[in-house]
Amino acid sequence: MLKILAAVLLALLVAGCGNESTGKTAKRQRPPHLVELFEVKSGRLVYTAQRAGSLRALHEVKILNEEEGRLTEVVVREGDRVAKGDLLARYDDRILRAQLDKAAATRKQAEVDYQRNRQMKAKGFVSDDAVSRATTVFEIARAEERLLAARLENMTLTAPFDGVVSKRLVEPGNATPRHTHLLTVIDPSRLITDVTVSELILPQLKLGDRAQVRIDALGAALHEGRIVRIHPAIDPASRTGHIEVTLDPAPTGARAGQFCRVLLETGVNEQLSAPLTALQRDPKGEYVMVYRNDGTVARRGVTSGLRLGDRVEIRAGLKAGERIVAKGFIGLKPGQKVKPVGGEAAPADMPRKAAGKGG
Repeated sequence: MLKILAAVLLALLVAGCGNESTGKTAKRQRPPHLVELFEVKSGRLVYTAQRAGSLRALHEVKILNEEEGRLTEVVVREGDRVAKGDLLARYDDRILRAQLDKAAATRKQAEVDYQRNRQMKAKGFVSDDAVSRATTVFEIARAEERLLAARLENMTLTAPFDGVVSKRLVEPGNATPRHTHLLTVIDPSRLITDVTVSELILPQLKLGDRAQVRIDALGAALHEGRIVRIHPAIDPASRTGHIEVTLDPAPTGARAGQFCRVLLETGVNEQLSAPLTALQRDPKGEYVMVYRNDGTVARRGVTSGLRLGDRVEIRAGLKAGERIVAKGFIGLKPGQKVKPVGGEAAPADMPRKAAGKGG
């Protein structure tokens, strides 16, 4: 019986040693870490961004009166189309007309006196001083007549350009002081929006660059726009500048005041770039994991620049052609053996798969 128990214990002891050896072997043969690689290249970074704004008319004029008085006519309402020179409103001009008639009569008499004094001066009957006074009176009378004629023209208000009346703020019979806002006329065929852009991107934009504009009220369609103005000042608080993008001609259904989204796309000069996911940070600074020929990775400190979309500019620390880890950072340490799966820089003999879930 004792011999049987000893044999069983010996067998269990051997089996345990065998399992421990197998575990150590398995640990030594741990599979390589799966990563996705990216080959560092020099290229033109493309900046794309969406900015929100509101449409407004490029040409919008507030119609103000130059003369006080009582309105006798306001012939247009909101939504009416007008052509340049069309009548918009008219003031009671009877008093000015009477003043103009009086000024015209005064000017005629002054002209007669002026001509008579010149003739008499030629005959030696009057002095030079008398001719000078007559000349002055004539010129003052003529200027007064021109002034009243101009004021009389201001009693009739006309459209400054072809457009649409967007506001009517008065009615016939209203008495208004000078410089009262009566009407607003806009040109609906040319719409514009103001958007803000980062100071880092402004140097890459220029007048005439294309932009895509989506107007929410008109659906998902993109409409062609162009940058027509770049404001010279930068907001010191937000470090952003302003640009103006125009829709010319405006799409059917577009109206001033509608919400819109401006899609900008521009390029930055040739630079080394990497996926934003490849750039890591720790207390020592920014770094990437560089793939080495022996299948391991090494930590490499880098200096980054502009971040445009899902890419980042690499200003120092890498060379074109080097391969870096773009995904798979969880548990990854310098010197660790890795296995590339998919990505732009996977070895030629490695089948391209979906990106690993390493991180």
